[in-house]
Formats: sequence, C-alpha cells, structure tokens
Amino acid sequence: MSFPRRVEPEWLDQLAADDPRAIRARRDLRRINAWMQNASRMVAALLKYGEHPRTILDLGSGDGQFMLRVARRLAPHWPNVTIILQDRQNIVSHATREGFTALQWHVQTSSADVFDFLADKQSSSVDVITSNLFLHQFVDEDLARLLARSAQLTRLVVACEPRRAKFVVRASRLLWMIGCNDMSVHDAKVSARAGFRDGELSALWPSQGEWKLHENATGPFTHCFVASYTPRAA
Repeated sequence: MSFPRRVEPEWLDQLAADDPRAIRARRDLRRINAWMQNASRMVAALLKYGEHPRTILDLGSGDGQFMLRVARRLAPHWPNVTIILQDRQNIVSHATREGFTALQWHVQTSSADVFDFLADKQSSSVDVITSNLFLHQFVDEDLARLLARSAQLTRLVVACEPRRAKFVVRASRLLWMIGCNDMSVHDAKVSARAGFRDGELSALWPSQGEWKLHENATGPFTHCFVASYTPRAA
C-alpha cells in the first residue's frame, strides 16, 4: 500500500563533517548501501544505458566511497574517466582519492550547494550524472528544478533512491540488527518515507527533448531512475 511522500530533515545533514556521530553514520551508510546492493544496481544501469564517458558527475557524493565501489567495477570497461564528486561538505579522504587514482580515474571534488554548482556548469559539460540516496531529500518543486538543469547538462542520468513502501519503513527500523546506530535508523526511516515509487521521478522530468525514461523498483528496497537522451534518426 502506498502513502504520500514526506520530506523531513535527516540528522546526518545537521552535523558537522568531523562530528563523531557523523563519522559513525557515514560508516553505517556504507553498510546500508551494501545491504541494498546499490553499487551493483548503479553499475548495471550505467553499462546498459551508457557509453564510455569522459566525465561523470556524482551529486551528493558524501565521502565518495560509494562511487569508488562503482568505479572499481566500471574501470575495466571504462578507463580514464574524470569523476566529479559534488557535496556540500568536503569529506573525500586522501585514501579515497588514491583509490580512484589507482584505477586511472581522475577525481575532482566540489563542496557547494547543488543548485549553485549546477548553475555554474556549462551545458553538455558532463557525459553522465549519477546520484545515490540523494534525490529523495528534495521536495517535488526543487526536484523538478534539479532534473531540468541536469537535462541541460548531460545525456544520461542514473539515480538509485529508496523505494517508498510501508514494508521498507518497517525494515528500516531493524537496521540495528546489522550494526547501525539510532541516528542511522532514524535517517533510514525518514529516507524511506521520502522515497519514490511508480513514475514519480519521470513525471518531474522536463517534457521537452528526446529522452527515454526508465523507472522501476529494483530489488525490495531500491527505486531506480534512468533518463537517456536518444535523438531520433534524421
């Protein structure tokens, strides 16, 4: 049974980057991503819908660990890629940067508000835009703005988000069983209530342009969205 989206603040976003609780929560988030298998889902979508890109922009990257796991699987197929890790906080460690370098990927970071960052980018300046557990933090009006700007900048958008369903909210309450603390459990419940189902992201995508949209639940807890630019043959 469905229920309306409800966007609420997540506790992690209200903490300083070096707060011990934030450090623990980011570690829990890596565990949750592994449990949801989002890195595998992201890689599968990128290989299915994308071609070897020069530049990937990841929105809401956090510490960059998620995209490093994605890059390790993509590097044999897509060498020599520039990855731009965008987040409000500059928390990408030296070890994470070295991880990308070892794959012969070039890493750039940006600590800025996502709307300010996207406004400064030139049209068609990146080949792929990705995001993981990020879009659900925005109300529909802001999401529409973000998606419209993304459509101006790239030819492929891939997002992995929480699936909004009552059983996902209930499952979030049990994350303590895999070692997550109370703050991570709280934020997981908030994320599930703000997640997506059916064609909700597609409905917010700009109507103009030659885009193919793919949106569906993938596994029990993840909702995937893909927008690929496919111009008609002359």
